[in-house]
Amino acid sequence: MTARRWQLAHGRHLDLGERAVVAGILNVTPDSFSDGGLFDATETALAQARRMIAEGAGIVDVGGESTRPGAAAISAGEEQARVLPVIEALASAGDVLISVDTYRAETARLAVAAGAHIVNDVWGLQREPDIARIAAETGAGLIVMHTGRGREKLPDVIADQLAFLGKSLEIARGHGVADDHIVLDPGFGFAKETAEENLDLMARFSELHGLGFPLMAGTSRKRFIGTVTGRDAAARAPGTAGSSVRHRRNGAQLFSVHQVGMNLE
Repeated sequence: MTARRWQLAHGRHLDLGERAVVAGILNVTPDSFSDGGLFDATETALAQARRMIAEGAGIVDVGGESTRPGAAAISAGEEQARVLPVIEALASAGDVLISVDTYRAETARLAVAAGAHIVNDVWGLQREPDIARIAAETGAGLIVMHTGRGREKLPDVIADQLAFLGKSLEIARGHGVADDHIVLDPGFGFAKETAEENLDLMARFSELHGLGFPLMAGTSRKRFIGTVTGRDAAARAPGTAGSSVRHRRNGAQLFSVHQVGMNLE
């Protein structure tokens, strides 16, 4: 697997390729689909972050707004009130890499100022394109995720990936983001409405290497895992781990998961 150096904010970097890197999902929200309310206080969030780091997480991904279908929107101020104290505490407590899961440019700016190294945009820079400028100005690593929400998708799953992510890359480059700051995520479950569509994307995952960027796989506890395994969200860790193995064999370099240890074993 080709080694790549991912450049991040605050003079940090991450070498990708030889070893898989796991990002532990830390939802500081009351309403996320599988762990809403468990870590929405700073103290419990930090305790969960410490557990994930002890299990081997290379990144802690902090999100303050639920991305599940039908979730209630919140204000930028509420999102920032949730994520910034956690990011500040993590940054002051050690050298773990921190990602902020947001599509808002101002939240991204404040999060990087608080110590985050990576901006993870589940709208692929297409909800608030100015987020790309923030990434360029701060030197943050940028995870650009595909979504089918709010638009008409192409019928072929890979053609739609290439069209959407191609537009996202134009936005990133147009705002001065260097290619070595970018990772792409195909966005499993984000307006991929059926298990068949997600499984098709999984089977053809390696075709995304044609875009020329490191790839992240984020299947953790997704509904299609439940459809295949017959398990509810809390019991989908084994299915998630199995999909992680498949994606690693197909060249994924980063993995976004709720249960870190099982995916590293």
